[in-house]
Amino acid sequence: MATLGSTYFDLIDLYKSQEPDGTIADVIEMLMEMNPILEDAMAVECNNGTKHLTTIRTGLPSVAWGKLYQGIAQSKSTKAQVEDTTGFVEALSTIDTRLLELSGNEGAIRLSEAQAFIEAMNQEVASTLFYGNTASAPNEFMGLTPRYDSLSAASGNNIVNADPDSDGAGGDYTSIWFVTWGDNQTQLLYPKGTKAGVDRMDKGEQRVTDGDGNAYYVKEELFRWNIGLSVRDWRYNVRIANIDTSRALADPGNVDGNSNSIYDYMRKAYWKMQSRRVPGGRMAIYANRDMLEVLDGAGVGAGATDHFLRLRPMEIEGKEVLTYRGIPIRESDALISGETEVS
Repeated sequence: MATLGSTYFDLIDLYKSQEPDGTIADVIEMLMEMNPILEDAMAVECNNGTKHLTTIRTGLPSVAWGKLYQGIAQSKSTKAQVEDTTGFVEALSTIDTRLLELSGNEGAIRLSEAQAFIEAMNQEVASTLFYGNTASAPNEFMGLTPRYDSLSAASGNNIVNADPDSDGAGGDYTSIWFVTWGDNQTQLLYPKGTKAGVDRMDKGEQRVTDGDGNAYYVKEELFRWNIGLSVRDWRYNVRIANIDTSRALADPGNVDGNSNSIYDYMRKAYWKMQSRRVPGGRMAIYANRDMLEVLDGAGVGAGATDHFLRLRPMEIEGKEVLTYRGIPIRESDALISGETEVS
């Protein structure tokens, strides 16, 4: 049985939502997070129901110099298919109809609750985009981290190891990501026949029963988000992994104990990208707040004379954002400082 007050919107919640004059208060969203990855990403409809198939060329045909009166050797290219899956996150807002009548402003109360549900879903999806792993959580979708989690894998070519001596404590490792969003690079997915983004469905008044089987009425709203991730070409993304957060914060110019600045690893990541400019694509760098502080510190510290060692403001789509080599840097609270070491 659900506990009133912890699961359902009750009178105490109503009073906390009101000003002294009874009007609905403006709620300060202190739990709101920075997750711009959801704004950058492009979304496409799955080409196979709830799954998306990507055909990758894995080998080129052989060619040879010709010779008169000599035949041409037969050859062909080779291909492989990669399948990405989607999942869905959902939530249900249930408020007693009598409580809504007491509020005097049903629409404002329900809208306020809806904003909280949508923010919770945003945070869950943003975290899954980085850390989702269908091997341990089959209901989720595969995020970026499990795709770039081994230096010896093919995608390991696009991992920059920021702790090559593995001498960090390892308890507060984090990553900085270079991601390219595009038709043939990285994209979000939604199942065939559905739509991208959160589907907010007003279910109206519903008859429910309490723990004793007695009936009462509520107003319900259902929130559902069908989503997945497809990395069609891993060469267009780079992960700077194994950044020791505490050491980097203490000395941005020596993040690995070997006198390498965080910008030494940013430069390595930049040049590992398959292409620095993708027609029709969108590139972005994602880092948490600590790493933005490290980047800022390394860019203004002693010896930071290279103009690349600074975060530069640029106007992109009408907004001023910080950039590195012209690539916007996005602050993402979904990136944690407690990642498993990549080896």
